[in-house]
Amino acid sequence: MDLHKSLTLGIAKQACLCSRLIAIFKKYILCGLFAAGLTAFTGCDDLFRDTPVDKMSEKDIWKNPMLLDEYVLPWYRNMNSGFSTYVPTTIALVKSASRYYMPWFGDQIVPSKNDYYNAGYGDLLKSNTKEITNWAQVQWSNYYTQIQSVNRLFVNQGEIAEGSQKQRILGEAHFFRAYYYYMLWRQFGGVMLIQEPLDPLNDSRKYPRASYEEMVRAIVDDARAAATVLPLEYDATDEGRITQGAALMLVAKTFQWASSDVFQNQEKTYLGFSDDRSHDMLDSARVAYETLMGLQYYDLIQIAGTDEESIKQEYRNIFLTKNSKESILEVQHSDDGNYDTGFGHKLDRDAAAPHFTGTTAAYTPTQNHVDEYGMRTGFTYDAQHPYVGRDYRFYANILYDGSTYNGHVMDIHYTREGNNEIPGEDLTAYGTSTTAAVTRTGYYMGKFVNEKQQINNDEAYASSQNYIIWRYAEVLLDYAEVMFRLGNTEAARTQVNAIRRRAHMDELPSLTWEQLVNERRVELAFEETSYWDIFRWGIAEEKLNGTSNPLKAMKIVKRGETTTYSISNMNRFPQRVRVFQKMQYYLPIPWDEIRYHGIDQNPDWVEV
Repeated sequence: MDLHKSLTLGIAKQACLCSRLIAIFKKYILCGLFAAGLTAFTGCDDLFRDTPVDKMSEKDIWKNPMLLDEYVLPWYRNMNSGFSTYVPTTIALVKSASRYYMPWFGDQIVPSKNDYYNAGYGDLLKSNTKEITNWAQVQWSNYYTQIQSVNRLFVNQGEIAEGSQKQRILGEAHFFRAYYYYMLWRQFGGVMLIQEPLDPLNDSRKYPRASYEEMVRAIVDDARAAATVLPLEYDATDEGRITQGAALMLVAKTFQWASSDVFQNQEKTYLGFSDDRSHDMLDSARVAYETLMGLQYYDLIQIAGTDEESIKQEYRNIFLTKNSKESILEVQHSDDGNYDTGFGHKLDRDAAAPHFTGTTAAYTPTQNHVDEYGMRTGFTYDAQHPYVGRDYRFYANILYDGSTYNGHVMDIHYTREGNNEIPGEDLTAYGTSTTAAVTRTGYYMGKFVNEKQQINNDEAYASSQNYIIWRYAEVLLDYAEVMFRLGNTEAARTQVNAIRRRAHMDELPSLTWEQLVNERRVELAFEETSYWDIFRWGIAEEKLNGTSNPLKAMKIVKRGETTTYSISNMNRFPQRVRVFQKMQYYLPIPWDEIRYHGIDQNPDWVEV
């Protein structure tokens, strides 16, 4: 079932409360979409045994502990699709309902399946304004739908019985209202701050666009309110719920985002501050990160091994361990990996090389990213042996020609025989499908994937890895960036070196901005935050355009005892594949909202 099909209307077009609640129950409860830890409250039969869904009243929800917990589930389910991607390649009408892995739009990892480029993904990549507008409307509606649900609960909180459940649910409500406004703010700038249920069919109120100052205050106030009542941890049955640490991280991330130079001295206050507030925001971020670190609850997962192989395996296991001591917030995917009726996903299948029957090649690292891995002490880069002596994290994150994965030596090179170049097994499409894909970059992904995951013809049962939204390594790197920008380079270096020590890399004797950025790009490789970094640093026009930053691939050809390594642009005309216009720093607000509320559209967007 497509989770976004019912979320394509703006808040000005939403239906009455009753129909919304019925839709929520049908879509999210009856379909059993949430992971085991958050669906252990009741079975579907028990839930509706006494009260038919079409006769359910509001009081049934607020007075019933089981219904209350079910009411909260969509807040979790819609915060991020995680690894549950959806890229329809044959039905044009549902392009805008696609669920993308956002790093695909960066320069570290790309899908290699040609069909994706003919789908909505390709349209967004080429800056197709119509498709961007449609996709933006889906995101907008999804976020505001959850905000409306939160606001409805706040209005009825007096009907909820006092006790620990009420405290926890109100904490979750504060967090998710802050979180969804944070998501809107990142993508659309200042939006309408609506903190009560809105029924435009019976309510003529209009809302202005909030300023950056107002957005920061609203998000931080709600996140702090959540942090005061939510626990640091839960027992096993509630594992994965929002914690005090997640709420504090949202406070810190909000101040860090607001501190970016691109949001200072703006003419329109819904696009940034009218003056330069960067130092104030940085100092507030510093305090927030120090508060989070001061909990002394989270920590880096240390690596005991000292050789290349053991470091590689232990580092990979960090991302296969659900809800570890390093985790702050994760999308809870189903433990059984069920993709049809649960909330599993197909990461391992979609990332697999042909040897493992892979036909999608949706997660192929670029040479641009491979070049970001430095050398270990004692090694000098050798173009004829480019994979020797690299940062240990390279071997964990990247499957390259000659590396071993699940007992298979990756065969990602061509063999020259006369005038012919014979592709290796992992460059030869598996099966008979004419759309089967192989890597276009010369690499496959090692990070996140599970060597033990069985890949067979039964697609119902797939992968179960959680999708990490925030982890403690990001806290340290965020704090390092904040301290560096505040002028305390030594404090920044301390945090960067803690990350490097964990990976058994030598400590840096000094720290430049370029080194800090590179450490962030390596440690947070393929994680969504690396995509958003490009926006808050104001370098999207440079990094997301094929003309200024063409994606690169490695081609390896062996002839006898001679091996040739050639790096080239992936496309002959990269500007036709990757286009980013300045106006894309902010997505277009749905035009129905512009007309209904009488607000300004984001710069340079016109109705299509």
